Amino acid sequence: MTPFIRLHPADDVLIARRQLVGGTTVEDIIVKGLIPAGHKIATRAIAAGEPVRRYNQIIGFASKPIAPGEHVHTHNLEMGNFERDYAFGADVKAAPAKREATFMGIKRADGRVATRNYIGILSSVNCSATAARAIADYFSRQNHPEALAEFPNVDGVVALTHGTGCGMDTEGLGMQILERTLAGYATHANFWGVLVVGLGCESNQINAWLAHSSLREGETLKVFNIQDTGGTRKTVEKGIALIKAMLPQANDVKREPCSASHITIGLQCGGSDGYSGISANPALGAAVDLLVAHGGTAILSETPEIYGAEHLLTRRAVNREVGDKLIARIKWWEHYTEVNEGEMNNNPSPGNKAGGLTTILEKSLGAVAKGGTTNLQAVYEYAEPVTAHGFVYMDTPGYDPVSATGQVAGGANVICFTTGRGSAYGCAPSPSLKLATNSALWQRQEEDMDINCGEVIDGQATVQEMGQRIFEMVLAAASGARTKSELHGYGQNEFVPWQVGATM
Repeated sequence: MTPFIRLHPADDVLIARRQLVGGTTVEDIIVKGLIPAGHKIATRAIAAGEPVRRYNQIIGFASKPIAPGEHVHTHNLEMGNFERDYAFGADVKAAPAKREATFMGIKRADGRVATRNYIGILSSVNCSATAARAIADYFSRQNHPEALAEFPNVDGVVALTHGTGCGMDTEGLGMQILERTLAGYATHANFWGVLVVGLGCESNQINAWLAHSSLREGETLKVFNIQDTGGTRKTVEKGIALIKAMLPQANDVKREPCSASHITIGLQCGGSDGYSGISANPALGAAVDLLVAHGGTAILSETPEIYGAEHLLTRRAVNREVGDKLIARIKWWEHYTEVNEGEMNNNPSPGNKAGGLTTILEKSLGAVAKGGTTNLQAVYEYAEPVTAHGFVYMDTPGYDPVSATGQVAGGANVICFTTGRGSAYGCAPSPSLKLATNSALWQRQEEDMDINCGEVIDGQATVQEMGQRIFEMVLAAASGARTKSELHGYGQNEFVPWQVGATM
């Protein structure tokens, strides 16, 4: 194995496969100083102000002269403005040959297919969160294993609470997003039934939410308020009784062969490193291409983390309208960060930088690889229902719990999450698969990781081979196989709707 990785012949940098010490020879270049694993080495002399390329794309500009063999990172590489060639639709290609695969899913009465079978409890406002959690705690397998003993086909009762719902404009964007998110979860295929618990006087009035979301109470959706019910104890007792009444019907399900076209994956990456764009992200992209060929759907998100690589997506847009909608979201984010006295390059995080990523441009170019190579079919705003099949985009923040919450609200019934630093994450009611970008992480944190994509870096597997394995693991998880995060009990605390606007 060579001690470095060259991603493109025109690149100005190589990626260290392992830690390199000064004096090591790399492509006839003598390394100057210590280069950590996953970090960049200059292949040529770069003058101050010159663009620096990785993936044959600009990742930043030299802030001072860089010599061949020198470490390229935050001390000598910075952001800069440059024109992107959006070339709308230039890379659109014919649909892939149709393929057929099945998984063992749960068919709902309306034709949708679930990958899990939960009962959920949502809070309309933070003030009702404690009562919602108390209801769920009664059915906790850890604390009360007997509560669900007679209902083996019910995966659990989970409370998804949040920190907002009041002190906000009842007609503003923040309320619209919260209402969409709660509606998406209340109707998610992975929930047999849902309770929504409110306080009674909050801004997010349950009756207004029902009307705005075209929802109404019924057998699988129950709503009530603490103030109307008579206090916390009575609210908890009422919630427990309602769930006990739901359980026999919720348990009356079975798994049966279903088309992989019913799978919708939310694509996430967090705790990224210099290998993310080389191993786990492109391998996940290969799995996405397979899923799309089978009629399924994949949602790429995290708009601040595709910034600088959006032109690679507009080239794949099926029409100009789809491409323009993506660029409109980019412009919104530029304005949003400016008015909040921030900047788009507040990412990469300190952990990302320690792993070898220098600018948001570099991180974004690796992040978009999760989306594979097929056409971009549609662009959605946060928590909007995803109705298109194939590869789509949803506008979300880069913060993983907030981003995945929007994807699940949109219909994602599986999450695939790549990480190079070791993120810990789960996402009820949708199973979450964790993909390690490097073998050192896998060996250190195997109990949290579902697959080691570091084999690509080690030369033990190709990106396509790893993509096939990920696709097969998605089918298994969708069929009921427990993921590592589910075994650890992750999923309830990671429900984090996007808060936008002033808190008043």
